[in-house]
Amino acid sequence: MGAKGDVGSRKVFEDDDVIVWEFELGPGETTPCHTHEHDYVWYVLEGTLLEVFDANDKPLGTIDAYTGATFALRMDGDDLVSADDKGLRAPATHSARNAGTGVYREILVEKKRPARAA
Repeated sequence: MGAKGDVGSRKVFEDDDVIVWEFELGPGETTPCHTHEHDYVWYVLEGTLLEVFDANDKPLGTIDAYTGATFALRMDGDDLVSADDKGLRAPATHSARNAGTGVYREILVEKKRPARAA
């Protein structure tokens, strides 16, 4: 994971509209608690089961983040909710643990601005 509070391991691009992150988490590793401030999507390069925890380390459930999966989340107050058909909901402030046996890798894209009207 990157610096404490970062939502990824390494920022690879940023402009006025988006921030693109690489994210890697070894088996059994847990991210620092961090807060998402933007809607975002992520693509799983190498999958695993991810356990999600709230800011007080209370378990919130597990996500099957399998290789090739995509997820889209949008801000809803202090929560993140699925913007796709996955049915996910979690606090914007959380941590995650790689519950699998292999390295987990993803590309995460934060949308800094709301979608523009067509």
